[in-house]
Amino acid sequence: MINDPGNDLLVVVTGANEPIATMQLTRIPGMARRGSTRLLIETVRVRADSRSKGIGSALIRWAIDTAAPAMAASLVQLTSDERRQGAHRFYERLGFVGSHRGFKLRVR
Repeated sequence: MINDPGNDLLVVVTGANEPIATMQLTRIPGMARRGSTRLLIETVRVRADSRSKGIGSALIRWAIDTAAPAMAASLVQLTSDERRQGAHRFYERLGFVGSHRGFKLRVR
């Protein structure tokens, strides 16, 4: 994944170089929306003892304010497991709208 130029992995570490948060960004060129590029946010994780300190919000805001323009993305999107209601409230507080329903099919 790291060697794919369409992906970026962000890892937030403490002063002691311990990872406390991650986020994967994927640039998706597309045909929809007049050929616009989308920025897909995945794997937003904050270590349990570091939650509710603004780290997740800062990661998402950085993706919207810095990464999306750098990737020429006109849309930032993410998916979240339907069972993660707390995560949904978090994303909605940041301005995301649950506008689509996603489907998955395991092939392996």
